[in-house]
Amino acid sequence: MRPLKCSLSPLSSTFTSKTLLTYIHMDPSSSSTVCSRRSRSYGNNIITSLSRPRSSSSASPTRTAAIDATLTLQEWQGWGTTSPIPATITDAIAYLKALEGESDAQMIFGGNGGRLVGEFKIEEDKKHRAAYKALVGSEMKLQFFAARQIACRLLGSRGYLCQKCWLPFEDCMCLKIKPCPLWRGIRFWLYMHPKDFLRQNNTGKLLWQVFGVQAATLCLFGIVEHEDIMWNELKKAGKNNVWCMYPNKSGVPKSVKDYFICDMPNDEDCALFKTSGDNILNFILIDGTWSNSTAMFKRLKDRAKLLWGEDDISCISVTAGASAMHKLRPQPSWDRTCTAGAAAGLLSELQLVPQFSSYCLDKQAEVMEDALDALLEALTARRLRMGRSIQRTVKNGCVC
Repeated sequence: MRPLKCSLSPLSSTFTSKTLLTYIHMDPSSSSTVCSRRSRSYGNNIITSLSRPRSSSSASPTRTAAIDATLTLQEWQGWGTTSPIPATITDAIAYLKALEGESDAQMIFGGNGGRLVGEFKIEEDKKHRAAYKALVGSEMKLQFFAARQIACRLLGSRGYLCQKCWLPFEDCMCLKIKPCPLWRGIRFWLYMHPKDFLRQNNTGKLLWQVFGVQAATLCLFGIVEHEDIMWNELKKAGKNNVWCMYPNKSGVPKSVKDYFICDMPNDEDCALFKTSGDNILNFILIDGTWSNSTAMFKRLKDRAKLLWGEDDISCISVTAGASAMHKLRPQPSWDRTCTAGAAAGLLSELQLVPQFSSYCLDKQAEVMEDALDALLEALTARRLRMGRSIQRTVKNGCVC
């Protein structure tokens, strides 16, 4: 079995899929014993994940066909990534199939998010919880969580979701999306939480649907192979060409104007005089719920500290209004926008910077907004067809 190494730690210890497969034969009640017995062999690496996909009231069909454990590169990249297949995800799928072979129950998926259902779900839930509990260290637990979550979503979405738009085939909106080249001086990184991967109402996917996978690159939180690809590119770009679209809680949020327009050429916060025309501006968009974004941002800061010696990654905010997606999904407050809306807002504000005014960024923002409208229309039509409400309700004074 191939060892998996994590570059987030100076340790070189490894964890293999062979270790995980031992949990198939393990009594869940003995997890604490296994932990102490095997703790010396654990490193900062892992294969599968812990999570219950979020609930949904949509009555999606149960997928009962036999599950093929083979994940091809074509299938993997068809979901919107350019990376090789991460070893952790391959091993997570192998673990699920091995457990199915040892169980009397068939692996069955139903609902949204690649959710396991039936007797196999009950058995697998016991096993993966025992394995998770036995792991040592938060890094191993995160990698365990991420790979299993993504593996389930990949297997559960086969033959059900369109690989391009992540909607059920009967609701596919791909014909309504207008591709548009992004100015070559900008690159978006979609730092996506595993629970948002293949979510139908996810808006981050629109960036590579519109701009292409080279201009908008998917990076999955907790998948070390993906994170290494992103950080290798950010290292080449240099700290001064990297921004995270996140409201920095440690200080006053800085805007596009603060970073790219200044009165004096020696303004340390102005990127206008730090970058040449050949440099690419890299913007990291955290694509997850607001409750998950805190951990995701912390992981970015930790990696930035390893790379640049300081965890103060530059944060940039935009003044985009409330997202149209507020109509269909909850947000903590109306003033927070969705991922695609934030990207469109950033492009619109960059258009006002004299340095970038000739690149038609406002037109690129409009195409992104049109794609967001198309997604909202498709999701609304689906809800109406299924007899679900298309309006958020107010409970105890809170919009939800």
